[in-house]
Amino acid sequence: MDLYFAPLACSLATRIALYEADADADTPINYIQVDTSKKTVVTGNAAGSDFFGINAMGQVPVLREDDGWTLTENAAVLPYVADRFPAARLAPPAGTRERARLHQWLGFIGTELHKGVFVPLLARETDEAVKAYARAKVPRRFNLLEHHLDTRLHLLDTFSVADAYLVVVLNWAPFVGVDLSQWEVLADYARRVRERPAVARAFADEYELFRRARAS
Repeated sequence: MDLYFAPLACSLATRIALYEADADADTPINYIQVDTSKKTVVTGNAAGSDFFGINAMGQVPVLREDDGWTLTENAAVLPYVADRFPAARLAPPAGTRERARLHQWLGFIGTELHKGVFVPLLARETDEAVKAYARAKVPRRFNLLEHHLDTRLHLLDTFSVADAYLVVVLNWAPFVGVDLSQWEVLADYARRVRERPAVARAFADEYELFRRARAS
């Protein structure tokens, strides 16, 4: 199995899920780094090749099975990983209300936070008026999360791939000038999730790769 990723991008959520599942113990995982600005593959046998040949959108994550079958988009990749390694219990059983709730949170994180807020704020070419519009969306969305997490440890009853996705997105807050400490419950949630051994390991691995990429 191959995971095409960019350091500290949303593909980090899939790395977290794979680490949580101890996937390497069952299936060899190749982590293939991508430069999403140049749209090139950085590591592996195809280093230097055009990433558009892997994903026509030029985006991560891309998960590729050994038979060549590929899957893109966090909302699809994360539940697939959870089902691929069921012993880790990273998603509720299919067909249940809790599974529907998982998809609700993945949709919220992907559209309301990732694409709706952080993509415009992270993109250098975004017009300042658009950035102001995106920034104005933060309070309502963070307030919703703050209220939901006020009496619970995770988005669902236990840690799931939705938490893996959310903690990655929240990590972008300081890069765009969003002070997470204004939402104490949410900041505490992010800290707790990042203290999980698999999550801490995934962040440490990708911070090092991010540092090297910036230095090169």
